[in-house]
Amino acid sequence: MTSDETFRPISEEVLSDDWGKLTKFRYEVRRRSGEWQQQTRETYDRGNGATCLLYNLETECVVLTRQFRLPVFLNGGLKSLVETPAGLLDGAEPEERMRAELIEETGFQVDTLTHLYDVYMSPGSVTEYLAFFKGNYRLGDQKAEGGGEYAEGEDIEVIEVPLREAMEMIHTGDIRDAKTIILLQHIVIEQLQRKGASC
Repeated sequence: MTSDETFRPISEEVLSDDWGKLTKFRYEVRRRSGEWQQQTRETYDRGNGATCLLYNLETECVVLTRQFRLPVFLNGGLKSLVETPAGLLDGAEPEERMRAELIEETGFQVDTLTHLYDVYMSPGSVTEYLAFFKGNYRLGDQKAEGGGEYAEGEDIEVIEVPLREAMEMIHTGDIRDAKTIILLQHIVIEQLQRKGASC
C-alpha cells in the first residue's frame, strides 16, 4: 500500500489466503471536507477476470451457461445460476483468457471478440474487475462439447436462448447475474441504436 493525498495506510492483516486472499486494512482516508477519517475494511482479492456474451445475428439467440454457485445457493436457495461464460485471467491477457474459457465452458470458437469495457462488480469488498467482451457466433462455431473442467468442480450446462426470451428471464428472476444482465442489455441497446431509437 502507498500513501497519497487521499489515502494513508496504517496496517494490514491477512485473514485467509486460500482460493483468494482476504485482508483486513486499517487506514485513513481524506473526506471531501479535507478531514482525515480512520476506517477499517476487509477486501477479498482473487484476481481479475473476463466475461463474454456470444450472439447469433441470424437466429438472434445468445449462448449462456447454467451451473451451481455456492454463494447463490446459500443466499437465496437457487440450485443453479444462468450466466455468461467467464473466468479468472490467471496472468493471461483478457482476450486470450476469454477465448480459452469459451472453449472450455461452451465449446464455441469465434473469429472476433470485441472488448467493451472493464467493470468492478462489487467494489465495496472485492478487488476484482471483469473485462467484458461480445462476440458473434454461428452454429458451426461450436467445436467442442464444453461443460467446464471436472478437476475444477465445474459441471456447466450450455444453453442457447433467444435474446428476447433472455431479456424476459431478467424480469422473471430466472437470470439474476449482474454481468449477464449488463451484457444482454448492451446488445439490446446496440440494436436500438442501429434502428435509430433513443434509449
